[in-house]
Amino acid sequence: MPHATAPLAIGHRPRWWTELPLIAVVYALYSVGRLLVHGDVSTAVGNGLAILRLEQALFLNAEHPLNRLFTTTPSIGIPADFAYASLHYVVTPAVLVWLFRRRPASYRAARVWLMNSTLLGLVGFTLMPTCPPRLLDASHGFVDTMAQYSSYGWWGEGASAPRGLSGMTNQYAAMPSLHVGWSIWCGILLWRHGRHPLVRAAGIAYPLLTTIIVMGTANHYFLDAVAGAAVMAVGALLTRPVIRFADRCKDWGRARIARPVADRFRGGRATAAADVPATVSPDVSAGCKTSPGERIPGQRTSSADPPGTAVGGAAARAAADAAASDDAPAAAR
Repeated sequence: MPHATAPLAIGHRPRWWTELPLIAVVYALYSVGRLLVHGDVSTAVGNGLAILRLEQALFLNAEHPLNRLFTTTPSIGIPADFAYASLHYVVTPAVLVWLFRRRPASYRAARVWLMNSTLLGLVGFTLMPTCPPRLLDASHGFVDTMAQYSSYGWWGEGASAPRGLSGMTNQYAAMPSLHVGWSIWCGILLWRHGRHPLVRAAGIAYPLLTTIIVMGTANHYFLDAVAGAAVMAVGALLTRPVIRFADRCKDWGRARIARPVADRFRGGRATAAADVPATVSPDVSAGCKTSPGERIPGQRTSSADPPGTAVGGAAARAAADAAASDDAPAAAR
């Protein structure tokens, strides 16, 4: 599934204060949905027996020998029960945090891939409620190892649920196995992005070990594991379309928010411009007025001036010359 884990150009590290609530909300929706999806018990048992018969016909029934091994060997059965009850909820978040810190360019695609597959698993629980092997009648040869070794751990008879809280889980949600699906997700990412050989080896060993554990503890059939892998494959194929759709929704939302702000800004500028009319010329006379024919000293006349203005100007110049001639002899005397 290389396209689902290929780095996407995001430009910056994702913000943890937006990622954490998003993941919490999706996981809460999944948990609540899984709890609310309670199919008919007889239907779930019938689906479980149909899967078991199909496996026996195809010679894929590995659950019985593994379950006998875990039941008769406490040194294997007890660690397997601890692994089933804890690794699913520890390794997956650890890989997600590791990607967030060390491979931010690949984090978003990996997170969307995980969410897609998880929600598809919820659809599977809804459409096909399935009784796990441990809840079938004892005549079918399965032993619930978690109930057998419950005194060693925090779980009771309700699979990995804490003791006394088995009623808070849907025990008929075996198809598909998200224990296997999430472990495949972790394994692919560890193999693809891990640099140390031990990290890459863990990427191979973890999903294989998880598949053996879920069958040996009688929590899942082999075909449940196959369905878990198929769900992860479909989730990987949907990763890029979902990211593109999310980006379009973000762009649309930003445009819807930015447009009213821009309109208000342009409206404010238009109002300010309307307050000061552009056609009003400044008043430079400051209230001073001149009478008709009067010139400002030093002002030149042009041929375009009215005739009255030119005559008045000539008379004024003659009077000024006469006064100057009168003052000159007086100054001489």
